[in-house]
Amino acid sequence: MTAELVRGQNHPLSQVRLTIRISAGVPVLVGAALGDENGTVRGPRWVAHPGAPALPGIEVSRQAAAEHRLAVDLDALPEAVHRIDVFLALPPTTTGPLRFGAVPSPYTAVEDPDGSELASYTLTGLDTETAVLALELYRRQGAWKVRAMGQGYAGGLHALLDDQGLPQAGDLAAAIQEATAQSLARAIPAPSARPVPTSAPQDTSAATPSPSTTGETTSPYDPQHLSHGANPYDGPADAAAQPHAADGNPYDAETLGAAPQARSAGGPVDYTHPRRHSTPPQPPPPPSAAPPGDGQHARPVAGDAVGWSMDERLYNQVWGMFEDLARTTAAYRSAVDFADTRLEKEIDQALADPRDRLGSSGDAAREAAQARRTHLVDQARAVLDRDLAQLAAESEVVEPALPPAYAGWDSPVWHGYRVPTEAPLALRLGELHLPESVPLRIPMLVRLPLERGLWVDSGSAALDDSFRDSAELRHLAMEVAVALAARLLAVHPAGEFAVQVIDPAGAGVRALLPLTGAGVLAAPPATGAAGVTEILERLTRRVDLVQMALRGGAAAALPADVDMAQQLLIVNDFPHGFDDRAVTRLRYLADEGPAVGVHLVMVADREDAAAYGPLLDPLWRSLMRLTPVPDDHLADPWVGHAWTYEPSLVPGGSQIVQQVLAEVARERTKHR
Repeated sequence: MTAELVRGQNHPLSQVRLTIRISAGVPVLVGAALGDENGTVRGPRWVAHPGAPALPGIEVSRQAAAEHRLAVDLDALPEAVHRIDVFLALPPTTTGPLRFGAVPSPYTAVEDPDGSELASYTLTGLDTETAVLALELYRRQGAWKVRAMGQGYAGGLHALLDDQGLPQAGDLAAAIQEATAQSLARAIPAPSARPVPTSAPQDTSAATPSPSTTGETTSPYDPQHLSHGANPYDGPADAAAQPHAADGNPYDAETLGAAPQARSAGGPVDYTHPRRHSTPPQPPPPPSAAPPGDGQHARPVAGDAVGWSMDERLYNQVWGMFEDLARTTAAYRSAVDFADTRLEKEIDQALADPRDRLGSSGDAAREAAQARRTHLVDQARAVLDRDLAQLAAESEVVEPALPPAYAGWDSPVWHGYRVPTEAPLALRLGELHLPESVPLRIPMLVRLPLERGLWVDSGSAALDDSFRDSAELRHLAMEVAVALAARLLAVHPAGEFAVQVIDPAGAGVRALLPLTGAGVLAAPPATGAAGVTEILERLTRRVDLVQMALRGGAAAALPADVDMAQQLLIVNDFPHGFDDRAVTRLRYLADEGPAVGVHLVMVADREDAAAYGPLLDPLWRSLMRLTPVPDDHLADPWVGHAWTYEPSLVPGGSQIVQQVLAEVARERTKHR
């Protein structure tokens, strides 16, 4: 299964013959710099580029293209080579905006000889950069790994090569650009659709998305364009439909971008991205509309996406719906922005002559300009409403078909719940929606096992002002954590997942009743400073022992008291009850725990830990922030919309969680 990397993350490579696939959406040039054990590129001959495409062990394309495939043979590399840096750059004569922030986010994938993806990464958070270091393949202790880099350079290829330590960086950059310019006449155009990774939406609460800039003054909904068969989704007429978030932590301001998908001219939302079938299911026609022909229309189908199992197909379908909603909303917002800009321009031009500012001619000019603006917006809204109707129809058939790991607590699937025999692909953390499509909710799914911890923010400062009672908000935040823990217990096989709780002051007793009442906790909630120390010592020891066992290939030699089940630690009211040593251990668990099956859910108000100053900033950034009430702090990985997140809570008065946990407890008893 593909490892979907975020910036800075690495992944081991099990093959020596590889293909690096790059999809950029616009023509780019691609190269690779070879480095020694110190990372030094010893000279221009250590750089593969369009002018010198082949080096021992690696070959790149000879021309600028929207799609690239680099051939890599790690065994054929010179012995002195310990690193391969794959870089991209925009050719100087590329038509359109000369910066990565104004083009689709490049997508990279490392494939084995059979064409199966081993790892993928989408370069996001780019703005004025014209060159970017995309991937790094490096050798460490005899084994090769790939690391997602995403380091951009506003100074272009010259700055990138100079950063590699090349003394002739300027000359080499000029030679590469010259070789590329000669090939631009035969540059491969952007494909109609390209692969898009699936990754979790990103937290934008700690940084503000970079402002988009207005470029051309044509609208994708301009009647002149539509009359010529222009595609309203071929890309925004200005850069406003391509917002992007600032650089930073992968869940703290960075978005995992993706290229816009091709849309059929004038047609409904297209489903042609790599993990969905190319035949788009159509929503049923409205009752008032007379169906053409025999009235037979294709209906949305649950699981209408590629995948090895129904769960994987549903997961990919949900992400496809998420992407489609992001893109159709981006097109609508771009059209509205264009209409507003053109309105201002037309009024300024009409009233440039002081003699026209007063009287009937000025009023007529204003009214005509306003009418044209209204017409454009109405056109855009009609397209958006059509796409929303299609997605709503798909949601109506997909939501009831979701398995427990993906389903809301109000889904009927829970009433027939049985403990599964294998772990799921992903987990539902809540729902996402946009203001233009409030009735339409998209499940927020994240892959399992969790690659990073979760932070349920119980602070009222950053949330809805209607919550004046901080105690109520803290209790609700703890209920969110308990609902997540219950879901994780329910969707894993018996005995393969354990939950432990730190509640130093006992403030979460009421919220913890579903877990404590069912007897599914690995141990009673730890209270007081002694309880905090004991549980952190135990989990830290487990992480250390498992890490050493895995490095030494001696997993069978672990002590009998080491529980190999995945562990979830819920920490309530942090940092109450924590001394400096306990804080250090918690940070260690947050950093090292996920790789060996120890996961963290913190229920905390960041202001409570303000006394620690910047010491805890890495901890907060390492966690994915959730909120107990609706909040718009998450961004999609394609265009960077601010999505409203709502937690997946149990409906009031429902006993479904108690029933599910009772079944979990019974199954555990059978397996002891």
